[in-house]
Amino acid sequence: MEATKKVTGKSVKKWLGNNAIIVLMLAVSLIVGIIHPNFFALANIINLFKNVSIRYIIALGISGCLITTGNDLSAGRLAGFAACLACIFAQTEGAAGKFYPNMPTLPTPVVFILVIAICAIVGLCNGLVVSYLKVQPFIATLGMQQVVYGICLVYTGGTPIGSLNKDFTSLASDTILGIPVLIVIALIVAVCFWFLYNKTRHGKYMYAIGGNEAAAEVAGVNVYATKIRIYILASCMFGLAGCLLAAKSGGASVNTAQGYELDAIAASTIGGVSTTGGVGTVPGILVGVLVFELMKVALQFMNVNSSYTYIVQGLVIIVAVAIDIRKYLAKK
Repeated sequence: MEATKKVTGKSVKKWLGNNAIIVLMLAVSLIVGIIHPNFFALANIINLFKNVSIRYIIALGISGCLITTGNDLSAGRLAGFAACLACIFAQTEGAAGKFYPNMPTLPTPVVFILVIAICAIVGLCNGLVVSYLKVQPFIATLGMQQVVYGICLVYTGGTPIGSLNKDFTSLASDTILGIPVLIVIALIVAVCFWFLYNKTRHGKYMYAIGGNEAAAEVAGVNVYATKIRIYILASCMFGLAGCLLAAKSGGASVNTAQGYELDAIAASTIGGVSTTGGVGTVPGILVGVLVFELMKVALQFMNVNSSYTYIVQGLVIIVAVAIDIRKYLAKK
């Protein structure tokens, strides 16, 4: 009887308090779905999950940084730079305004490999600065955000890039067994991250560093190497997401993926990744991204001015972090 009372009373209240944003957003989505039946239309649901897939990959990349009490504010700009690079490499031969007129159209797998490799170099720089120079991740990646944006501006001249190879853009429309390729890729990445976080030494080291970095180092964890791997992997995910975003959009510019890092941080926090470190799961991150995207789609169906959408998103980020900190303080 006492156990039942705990489940229906204090524990339920605690769960609702810790997951207030998720419950609120799901309730809003349900109300919007009742008022606007098209909200739950198959086409809208598929498009929602396509958007979730790209943002989920970015959130997975940034989650490792958050779990180790770090951050990566270069995520959005790096994904945008990756999208621009992918578009340059995937432009059709003879296209008007082709960035490199004499360069042949590269095969899609080669485009992905080149872009991800370039992004990995940025991640390596982030990891080295955070680990060896002891610069706070917030400052280090904020600086890298500006560096990447400046490089993208100089390199592209601020010119939008389009006229992409159909084999590349078809990634956004093709399906495998009726499931969109974008969703399949996101699921594969999620499985890989789940295995990495739960079944490998790297995952154990990552959570140990997030729980207590000094204790992890005393226990023999190579903190420097682990952090460098985390930031390289994060940048690779931003590169992959940028390529997929370019394929979905059919083009890119210097402003592509702007602000995506804030959405990823908010979604990760909503999904249970603690900004204080040491806590976070792959399924939880998916829930957070899905809830955050549902909120934005619901606001669009309610004809809320896009300017107000930014206000709502900002408030959600503040509340999500506040709840996370409250949970952390409650455990101490």
